[in-house]
Amino acid sequence: MKRVLIITYYWPPSGGVSVHRCLKFAKYLRCFGWEPVVYVPRNAHYPYLDESTMKDIPEKLEVIRGHIIEPFKFFKLVTGRRLRDPMINPIHAREKKPNLLENLSVWIRGNFFIPDARSLWIRPSVRRLSRYLRENPVDAIFSDGPPHTNTVIACRLAAKFNIPWLADFQDPWTQVDYYDLFPLSKRADRKHRELEQETFRTAGKITIASPTWKKDLEKIGARNVDVLYYGYDEDDFKGLDSTPFSHFTISHAGILGYDRNPVSVFQSLADLIKEMPALQDQLKIILAGVVDMSVKKTITEFGLEEFTEYPGTVSKPKAIEMISRSHVLLLPLNRAANINGRMPGKFYEYLRTGRSILALGPPDSDVGKILTHTNQGKCLNYDDFNAIKEYLKTLFAQYLKGGIQVSAANIESFSVEEQTLKLAAYLDELVK
Repeated sequence: MKRVLIITYYWPPSGGVSVHRCLKFAKYLRCFGWEPVVYVPRNAHYPYLDESTMKDIPEKLEVIRGHIIEPFKFFKLVTGRRLRDPMINPIHAREKKPNLLENLSVWIRGNFFIPDARSLWIRPSVRRLSRYLRENPVDAIFSDGPPHTNTVIACRLAAKFNIPWLADFQDPWTQVDYYDLFPLSKRADRKHRELEQETFRTAGKITIASPTWKKDLEKIGARNVDVLYYGYDEDDFKGLDSTPFSHFTISHAGILGYDRNPVSVFQSLADLIKEMPALQDQLKIILAGVVDMSVKKTITEFGLEEFTEYPGTVSKPKAIEMISRSHVLLLPLNRAANINGRMPGKFYEYLRTGRSILALGPPDSDVGKILTHTNQGKCLNYDDFNAIKEYLKTLFAQYLKGGIQVSAANIESFSVEEQTLKLAAYLDELVK
């Protein structure tokens, strides 16, 4: 069996969506002729933990661990946070308005930690893995970014040992939506772009999480690019209680940042409560995960606090059970220049539930096209208040008549196993 070295920062017991890309690939690669060897940090400062991810680690998997130094402990000290608090990126979601020290820390992170806050892991990792590869050769390298520290480590090893390398992107690098939010100097911006171009020149194959982002990468010089979706894992749905909640439940799982505040949804619900008195007794909104202060403020302004639950960060099994029992699944896409290619990891689990999905973003986005293809919901513009209200009104009317009718189809190609089969084929092609 051929061997592939997977370089990833996120690994169990890390929680969140980012851990699942490499973890699920490692879980299924053996089925397609590849033995994964995984390199991860020994003492990573993960935003939050989820022990349930441990179940997906394959038996007898070789895991190499390298010591990492991260700046997050220092950041918490200077900003007055407790050391045990989860480290959520303030660029995505905020508990309060950033203060001067927090803004300064973002500036330092953007200009001195390149390509990201894990950059101090690059040199020791290259040394550690160089020693390993001299005695334990592999047929290919697979890296996943962000963090693009992984990408840089893989790039240096591929060049040093002439090993075929597949560079995977969950999110783009300089084209990612939050890149322009960093106050980068010209020197820092130039360094990011130089590293990105070096990746394009060195990698034999590049994969990315959406068709639009594939085209975007090709426009700035990437070659031999294909799409690997996140996908859903059928194992995550076995033995699950999918009995619908008794109330008409609209839910969202994951980070709900200020760039995804679904104002029109909340406004529509406030109007519908007045127009359809039955909704007042039946409505429930569940926002699981980190919720930005602006979203909570909007909910308060529209008088929806009594209907809304904030369970906080939950384990993946609990999140999947929640969405499987909900009636409407909310999927606001990041309002940014690259919104058409934004395909959140939870989208595929949303598809697998068979529940109605209300996505917010361009109808012709990659998410919108898949919703049309699978017949499982609608993607509506953020400011299309009338369409959003009408769709919610229709769904609630169906709920009152006995249940929301969804004729989901064509979702099998988005399973993790299908995506791993594609990955194995790309690796086979790479090593020929």
